Amino acid sequence: MSAIFLALISIVGFLLAYFIYARFLQEKIFRLMPDEKLPSREREDGIDFVPTRRGILFSHHFVSIAGLGPIMGPAIGVIWGWLPAFLWVFFGSIFLGAAHDFGALVISLRNEGRSIGEVVRDLIGFRAGTLFMLVIFFLLALAMGVFAMVVAVLFTDFHPMAIIPVFALIPIAMLVGYMMYKKNVAPVIATIIGVLLMFGMIEVGLQHPVPIYQIFLPSELRSQISGLEKSGIIPDTIRPGPVAQYFSGAGEEESAGLINTARIRSVDLWIYILLIYAFFASVLPVWFLLQPRDYLNSFKLYIGLILIYGGLFISNPKVMAPPLHLGAEGSPPLFPFLFIIIACGAISGFHNLVSSGTTSRQLGRIRDAKFISYGGMLTEGLLAVVVIIACTATFGTKAAWLSQYGNFEAMNKLGPKLNTFIEGSGYLISQLGIPKEFAIGLISVVVVAFAMTTLDSGTRLMRYNIEALGATFKIKPLKNRYLSSLIGIVAIGYFALMKIGGVPAGMTLWELFGTTNQLLAALGLLAISVYLFEIRRRSIYFTIPMGFMLVITLTAMVLKLIDFWNAKSLPLLITGGAILILAVWLLVEAFILFRLFRSARKEAVKESAGLGTTENNS
Repeated sequence: MSAIFLALISIVGFLLAYFIYARFLQEKIFRLMPDEKLPSREREDGIDFVPTRRGILFSHHFVSIAGLGPIMGPAIGVIWGWLPAFLWVFFGSIFLGAAHDFGALVISLRNEGRSIGEVVRDLIGFRAGTLFMLVIFFLLALAMGVFAMVVAVLFTDFHPMAIIPVFALIPIAMLVGYMMYKKNVAPVIATIIGVLLMFGMIEVGLQHPVPIYQIFLPSELRSQISGLEKSGIIPDTIRPGPVAQYFSGAGEEESAGLINTARIRSVDLWIYILLIYAFFASVLPVWFLLQPRDYLNSFKLYIGLILIYGGLFISNPKVMAPPLHLGAEGSPPLFPFLFIIIACGAISGFHNLVSSGTTSRQLGRIRDAKFISYGGMLTEGLLAVVVIIACTATFGTKAAWLSQYGNFEAMNKLGPKLNTFIEGSGYLISQLGIPKEFAIGLISVVVVAFAMTTLDSGTRLMRYNIEALGATFKIKPLKNRYLSSLIGIVAIGYFALMKIGGVPAGMTLWELFGTTNQLLAALGLLAISVYLFEIRRRSIYFTIPMGFMLVITLTAMVLKLIDFWNAKSLPLLITGGAILILAVWLLVEAFILFRLFRSARKEAVKESAGLGTTENNS
């Protein structure tokens, strides 16, 4: 199988979907009108509600929904073979993910830019809305806690060269935001300045990685490590793992222990730094940091995708993975877990939070809704496709691929998943004549930067969720963005820093994230279906995907609960059981509402028929 064939199918298919299916949804189902009122203009406040140019908002939206999801999911999802992963990404993006994101944006636009939890409260009822917002709170707190820890681990163990570029982008983004919004500098000029500065700092970072773990070591040990590096005995001293391994192999267990302790302290320090950053990113005006940061960040990915696809079309590699592979040791059943593991890139519940939480408050023109939401999801699908290709077509032989993907537990870890994609992408880019080491460094920076964008966007969404809960329960202090952000940071910090049985709480509960995230997608499709049913539009285009996602997620949740019971994992069992109960409760509320609507419609039809008969008799 030629990798180019998969790339061409996805590109052509996504273009056809955008110009045919998305247009159908826009004109026949949602019936968007040019004169519709937009929250960004009706409620403009210069903080959250800010009318934004199409290109800038697309990049902000795309980077917010993407993050590491479309990289880590497909990178492990191909363990069942390239065909199931590709089909799920291709058809999932078109008929589930992009439609879901588009619908979430539309119902938020028509409800004053409110988050989907608040919309559910108005559509289905107070209890249902409250349940939905509680699920959202748990999902965001857990996910952002784990992402904070993931970024901290990436900075410490894998990619210290990304530290300078990632943090340098913060003042660069502020400069670009200030230039465009306060000094009215032409967006093209501000963009060129920002992009040049950003890529300049990438080069600085690649040349000057920051091994922060070393500040926690005694000065004598630091000097010893420096000497070993200069002599070439330890070529890689910027990461604590290889250094600790050397000292342990040399019998110096005390030094190895000090390095491992320094590594843990480094990770914790990064988590605190990231939490402080996320707080300010949550409360600052969106135009000043978050929006220009995501906008500039998107250029890294655009350029990376262009280079990867360019290398792909020049090298024309063959897919070495088998179409179907069910023999990986320790792998869970393909159904339902393929659809849980590959979320972003096909459909993700986090996306309805972005569409309804931030994008709806910045959309400046209604005609941009399809391009930003449906088009943004298809672009993420293209990223997921290139991850599938990088993880299946850059191996020399089928045996080499099988050696990498022969064990699920070994592969389903942060390092192996990301490194397989990074190494594969670096190989494809190197086919353009670019040095492979530089290409790998560039993709590494892109990966870490994307993890950061998920963290700051998610924290802002959590603030919106807490504010919505405050409005629901009439707790006025929670409407204060500083207090709500602080509460969100505390919740995120709990999952990032607290331990359960010696293991970080976030990692212990991370097993629930996939199912909870996809359950949130199913509930998002439920909200869109209820909305369309209420306004008497055909909802089948969302109820069928909703039914599919409910079967997937509820099956996966029950299977995970059985695993937790057998493993006697009480925290996971209690948390997962509570989420399952909340979800079933919400479904019951929606089902009751559907029945009430149907009964009311039947009565209206009978009354109309009776009135017509009376008039005819008279």
